[in-house]
Amino acid sequence: QVQVVESGGGLVQAGGSLRLSCAASGRTFSHYGVGWFRQAPGKEREFVSCLNWREDNTNYADPVKDRFTISRDNVKNTVILQMNSLKPEDTAVYYCAAAPLGTCSRVVSEYNVWGQGTQVTVSS
Repeated sequence: QVQVVESGGGLVQAGGSLRLSCAASGRTFSHYGVGWFRQAPGKEREFVSCLNWREDNTNYADPVKDRFTISRDNVKNTVILQMNSLKPEDTAVYYCAAAPLGTCSRVVSEYNVWGQGTQVTVSS
C-alpha cells in the first residue's frame, strides 16, 4: 500500500522560493504517476503539476508554468516540487498524490493516494 507525506511548506515573501517534498512508502511507488494539487481557502482543489512513472511526461498548470518544476527520485521514493518566483496567489495547502495507472494527469479522480497537505503562504 502506497502512502505519501508532504513537507517543506512555510511562509515566504513574494519572489521567494520553496521546495516541497513528498516522501512515499510502498514498493510499487515507482510505477505510480505523481501529481501536486493545491487548495486555497474557499476554493476547489486545483491541479498544479504532474509527472508520469517513466519521467518522460510532465504537465503544469498555466499559472505556475516556468516557475515550478516537478521531479522524482524513484530510488529515494521522493517527489519534489521546486517553486520559484512565488506570488501571493500561490498561497494554498499543497497536496501530493499518486496515480496507480502511472500516468501524468490533471484529473483528481485518477489519484487514489493523497497526503495530508502542507501549507504554503506567500506574503506580499
